[in-house]
Amino acid sequence: MDRRPLLLAAVLALAVVATTVAVPAMVSARPAYEIPVTAADDPDSLDSAEGEAWTEVPAAGVPLSSAGAAVPGGDDTTVENVRVASARTDERLYVRLSWEDGTRDTGADDVREFPDAVAVQLPANESARPPITMGSTDNPVNVWYWNGANASQELLAGGPGTTTTLTDSELRTAATYDGGRWRVVFSRPLAGASENRTTITGTRDVDVAVAVWNGSNMERSGQKATSEWYYLALGPGPQGPPYEAILWTVAGVAIVLTTLVTIEGVRRTRGE
Repeated sequence: MDRRPLLLAAVLALAVVATTVAVPAMVSARPAYEIPVTAADDPDSLDSAEGEAWTEVPAAGVPLSSAGAAVPGGDDTTVENVRVASARTDERLYVRLSWEDGTRDTGADDVREFPDAVAVQLPANESARPPITMGSTDNPVNVWYWNGANASQELLAGGPGTTTTLTDSELRTAATYDGGRWRVVFSRPLAGASENRTTITGTRDVDVAVAVWNGSNMERSGQKATSEWYYLALGPGPQGPPYEAILWTVAGVAIVLTTLVTIEGVRRTRGE
């Protein structure tokens, strides 16, 4: 008796089982370094760090490490991870950052007191990735900065130590501290107000990096915990319903072929 058809059917059956298990994971998996951007229509809720709209926005865990700057204590940072979520309306981009911090440091009344702080870094020209260390002269970055004293700034940087405050800023911030966790929201119009500001077209992904300072650890300036470059998933990509439909179509075809081969194998075994 020729057992090859049955063996082939068994192999294909195993392939179908593997596909059935793997396809849902492939569909829902998030590419490395991606921060999803959710379309939303409730700007008032998004403007609040505790707004209900944020419950519908997925967050990505972003690991942090010391920037290693050549300053006293530059390698001594304490924040190791930040949760980053992003949403957009027709007019504004929103980024919410959340991280654990056992102390709420908001003032600088003494020369040895520093507020907690967080910053978001974006390329001024979103078509080219700048150096992670505050950009360069030829490829600058925009920096959105907030600290625990509720001070916020929109900055332009062309390398370490070159920050310039941008005037006429339309950056908005909001923050809460609860249960040992900061939640800070930045938002800004999609269109940049000048050539030195990132314009969010929605037709391409935009690189993003973050930095966090823990004031109680006397972190300030170059003594900070930073991320690698990630990207805000604003452009078209392989994710979404069309990609999902293709994957499930392939799985369906595999199931049909397996069934046909199995039937043929059984028929031949019986000598039909």
